[in-house]
Amino acid sequence: MDKKKVLVGMSGGVDSTVTAILLQKEGYEVVGVYMKLHHKPGYHEENYTKAQRVGDYLGIKIHFLDLSEAFNDEVYEYFVESYKEGLTPNPCVMCNRTIKFGKMVEFADSLDIYHVATGHYIKCDGNFIYMAEDPNKDQSYFLCEVKKEVLPRLIFPLGTWIKDDVKAYAADIEVLNDIATQKESSEICFVENTYDEVLAKHMNIDMPGETLNSEGEVVGTHKGYMHYTIGKRRGFFVNGAHDPHFVLEIKPESNQIVVGTKEKLEENAFEVKQLNLFKALSDFDCTVKVRYRTSAVPCHVSIKEGRATVTLAEPVFGLAKGQIAAFYEEDKLLGGGVIC
Repeated sequence: MDKKKVLVGMSGGVDSTVTAILLQKEGYEVVGVYMKLHHKPGYHEENYTKAQRVGDYLGIKIHFLDLSEAFNDEVYEYFVESYKEGLTPNPCVMCNRTIKFGKMVEFADSLDIYHVATGHYIKCDGNFIYMAEDPNKDQSYFLCEVKKEVLPRLIFPLGTWIKDDVKAYAADIEVLNDIATQKESSEICFVENTYDEVLAKHMNIDMPGETLNSEGEVVGTHKGYMHYTIGKRRGFFVNGAHDPHFVLEIKPESNQIVVGTKEKLEENAFEVKQLNLFKALSDFDCTVKVRYRTSAVPCHVSIKEGRATVTLAEPVFGLAKGQIAAFYEEDKLLGGGVIC
């Protein structure tokens, strides 16, 4: 397998564009691949055209890889089914594991290419993933479920870059100026406006139900359990409530939600399944992030029979079943799993 070649995931955006440019400057023979993951109208025509323009500028081939069927089975259906079950999914984590660093690696194999690169803001030494230099863009959390065996093949040139510098770098190249200044996407790729719009295509999400307190008493109403995630504060009614109330639990089988005051959201321990660790560990201290935009909290992790019991040094609020827990040793990502 050719280690002088690198397959770069090209989205038509500034991050993947600069990634390809930097790797070519480092002496790699760059091959691009645009991955079609969903069927949003007009989306791929526009972005594949931009990726091709980058390919023409660099003199490299851009493959078009239709992964929409695999994406539907592995990511989209997981998203929908998780909400049906009252869980809070993280489709980007699953996409990275099964599609971007699963199917894309398989495609690299078919081209006899060893290295695979993307525009993610993370660092990787072949054994572990590390947080990026830009704390506002660090995406290491989203790669905690990537299979350990692919790490030696991954390259992330933007791990040492600051986002503003990446934009400025691309803006200095005249033919890429519009790519450098385009609006950055921040939502899940197949969501156009809201999660509700996606879910409504597959089920009736507007099913009024009962709101319970933590003692199991009916205290109000809500508009349908799929509108809510753990910690949500609005969108339901509580009789006579003076303090703000938050969603504590979702009961999909009875279309009920349990609500309470903020202190009832506090959790000091939880379990994690579907563990994915980058080295053998059984009983250890580390920090854990229970959502992407939260601070890492010191904890002790004990692993038994494929599950981890996580005991927190300080409480977290709004812990949601189905979300991802990512374990860190300072800036080193140790792995992660699904909160259960």
